[in-house]
Amino acid sequence: MKPEIALMIEGQDGLNWPRWQRIARAAEDLGFSGLFRSDHFTNPDPPDLDALELWTSLAWLASHTQRLTFGSLVTPLSFRHPVLTAWMAIAVDDLSGGRLILGLGAGWQVREHEMFGFDLLPPRERFLRFREGVEVIYRLLRSAEPVDFRGRFFQLKGATLRPRPQRPGGPPLLIGGNGPRQTLRIAARYADEWNAVLVPPERFQRLNAQLNEYLAQEGRPPEQVRRSLMTGLVFGRDTAEVRRKLSGRSGEALRARGVLIGTPLEIREQIERLGEVGVERLMLQWLDLDDLDGLEHLARAVLERSC
Repeated sequence: MKPEIALMIEGQDGLNWPRWQRIARAAEDLGFSGLFRSDHFTNPDPPDLDALELWTSLAWLASHTQRLTFGSLVTPLSFRHPVLTAWMAIAVDDLSGGRLILGLGAGWQVREHEMFGFDLLPPRERFLRFREGVEVIYRLLRSAEPVDFRGRFFQLKGATLRPRPQRPGGPPLLIGGNGPRQTLRIAARYADEWNAVLVPPERFQRLNAQLNEYLAQEGRPPEQVRRSLMTGLVFGRDTAEVRRKLSGRSGEALRARGVLIGTPLEIREQIERLGEVGVERLMLQWLDLDDLDGLEHLARAVLERSC
């Protein structure tokens, strides 16, 4: 089965209000199923570019689009307390009429944490904080009763967020990452969607099977968790444009990381392969924020509609 096709934008890579508004309108008009974006202050290496704050941009998207599914891919729990994240997610989801997907991650980028004074924590403690934060968000969204929680990093006593979500249970929770020991176990317990990042079909298939094993241990059927993939894209209308966009980079090395490369026919074939290994939603990373013409050609190439 062919996955549905959404776009993914790097919010720290020059994104500002004019670009975000143009991309959002184009994504909706061209027929993409969704629009997702990262949550970063800056890139791992200089130069530092415009970086539009995630939740402000999602609130605008909620009230200025009608159809798109949208969300964070992903918002690190190292940046915001999970109570605040849950509270904002309820508000944005309600504003959109129930179109938000709340993507959560542990955080990973050292430079931005040091630059802005956020505590990334060593990996063991980071994932403990992540697990606690996901549970806090899950319970605040899903529980009709006041929530008590006492962890190492977060504590709640009789906590309830009001108004309650208009959508029963609030927005779906997406857990993003490829870690087979930590991330997939957290996804198996709490997620409505698992999102792999930059992996080729064969590795996605292995991770997918591992997730199914963890779901069985949790007593959850496989169909309760949607499977998605965010990956890079080098798309050209012909082979000459593909070569130009590669700019001397090794296509073989990029494909080994799961990047889709090619002309319209080649990209469609690669998308079909991802559907065969279980990808249900594909977020294509669109890095040239000003290339709306290229975005229109991509839509014509991969969507089941004329643009």
